[in-house]
Amino acid sequence: MALPRLRTVVLATGAALLARRALRHRIAKSPLWPMPALAEPVSGRSGRRSTVTRRLLVTERTMAADGVVQLRLEGPDLPRWEPGAHLDLVLPSGLVRQYSLCGDPADPGTYTVATRLVEDGRGGSQEVHAQLHEGEEVEVRGPRNRFPLADAPAYVFVAGGIGITPVLPMLRAVAASGAPWRLLYGGRSRASMPFLDEIEKLGADGDRVSVVAQDEAGHPDAAAFLAGTAPGTAVHCCGPEPLMDAVGAALPDGCTLHLERFAPPVSGAAGSGSFEVELHRSGRTVRVAAGQSVLAAVREELPSVPYSCEQGFCGTCQQRVLEGEIEHRDELLTDAERDDSMLICVSRCRGERLVLDL
Repeated sequence: MALPRLRTVVLATGAALLARRALRHRIAKSPLWPMPALAEPVSGRSGRRSTVTRRLLVTERTMAADGVVQLRLEGPDLPRWEPGAHLDLVLPSGLVRQYSLCGDPADPGTYTVATRLVEDGRGGSQEVHAQLHEGEEVEVRGPRNRFPLADAPAYVFVAGGIGITPVLPMLRAVAASGAPWRLLYGGRSRASMPFLDEIEKLGADGDRVSVVAQDEAGHPDAAAFLAGTAPGTAVHCCGPEPLMDAVGAALPDGCTLHLERFAPPVSGAAGSGSFEVELHRSGRTVRVAAGQSVLAAVREELPSVPYSCEQGFCGTCQQRVLEGEIEHRDELLTDAERDDSMLICVSRCRGERLVLDL
């Protein structure tokens, strides 16, 4: 009985030695192995966002103002949202665009968005206006909120044009709470300003709402409107870049400023040259040209890398940086996240080389 048992032990030991040698050979040959030993990538895993895609039905389409279409989207088991949140719309062409939710957070099973037609834009608004009609289905992701309503004793809101969309649910919430608030709302003309009737009704009980139509009174005077604002007031602003710059320059001492941008701020020339990006998990290296985004260069090697807005807004393309100095050009990441990650759709390298956990 002892001999067969000894033979079994010898055979098992030999098999284990062969397996160990094969394992060492595989590790030496492939930089991709063993992947479980590497940290989990950050892309798509932030608690700030939802990457689940849902198909919703367009149940109502109305014109909220000249050139502004409003869509009511319905579907089962929709996540709740709070004022300031937005949706990613995955348009029929595959374009992904972000639109603020402007409906009622307490209305279950329904999301409402509105978008202004921009003839010389990147194509998203044109596709919404031309193709999304009642009865059509559209894919959405989210909602996500990077412009939440701050907790404050009083509020000032400044909106320009379609920038009223994230502000409108805030106005409803603040008006219902009884907190003091004021709104400066500017636009090209009263006919082009969505939700104007509802907003003026919300402010009908006092001198809360200032409407400035450019064809009647020129541009809004942010400095005059903000003068005398009490310390502790939260100022929320969404609109064109010049309007937000004016609000920031005129912000009274002791007030906090919260911005929602239509587009990322224009970056300077620093860090705009070419550089090298090593993809650590994949064992590959790519060259990022001076006029090229890191995302575009990486996708030539790894087409499945997730992305969405391509403007540094949504966070879908966030990647961990293992080495290199980052020039951050987004408006989303926290200071802690900026220490070791970047949004590769807009941010760049300040030096000659980055190493990404990809």
